[in-house]
Amino acid sequence: MNIGIIGAGAIGTAIARALARAGIDALIANRRGPDSLAALEAELGPRIRAVSTREAARADIVFLAVNWSKLGEALHGLGPWDGRIVVDANNPIEAPDFVPFDLHGRASSEVVAELLPGAKVVKAFNHLPPALLAGDPGAEGGRRVLFVAGDNAGAKAEVLRLVAQLGFAGVDLGTLAGGGRLAQFPGGPLPALNLVRFDTPGVR
Repeated sequence: MNIGIIGAGAIGTAIARALARAGIDALIANRRGPDSLAALEAELGPRIRAVSTREAARADIVFLAVNWSKLGEALHGLGPWDGRIVVDANNPIEAPDFVPFDLHGRASSEVVAELLPGAKVVKAFNHLPPALLAGDPGAEGGRRVLFVAGDNAGAKAEVLRLVAQLGFAGVDLGTLAGGGRLAQFPGGPLPALNLVRFDTPGVR
């Protein structure tokens, strides 16, 4: 499956670095256009190619990593999503004030899913700091954990396979409303944790 990344800030760039490190091709885009990402392309090599947001949005798996206040603008005109997987790597808080956005009691990924009619939304890649996400997933003899939540079992399975390809240990938290809320920042208890899974032979 081909991969697109919408957003080239700290998280989007960290995801691109993780993919490039694992030898996985991806497209990356931001609102300023592909020319603004020339330095990142040169750094990461031929695996990561800068494109328009429209081209990145046509990928089978699309990572969404933009400032919360810019979500509507970033997604305008990019549909229909036609059952494609969108990985919600966003958190409803922004620098420099770090005041949480009012979600009226909903999980942040439920809000994102409303902006993406027809997409299979999976919450993932949002709870680790960019340096850990882009760095070596091996830690203390184990694998660093990435949490995954979503309402579509097939979409979650695809994202969990990608997580494993990148060298992380994926943990399925369940639905967007339940597990997604646990992993969102702020509000969830899991983003503060940097967990490592130790694999025991014969035990899953």
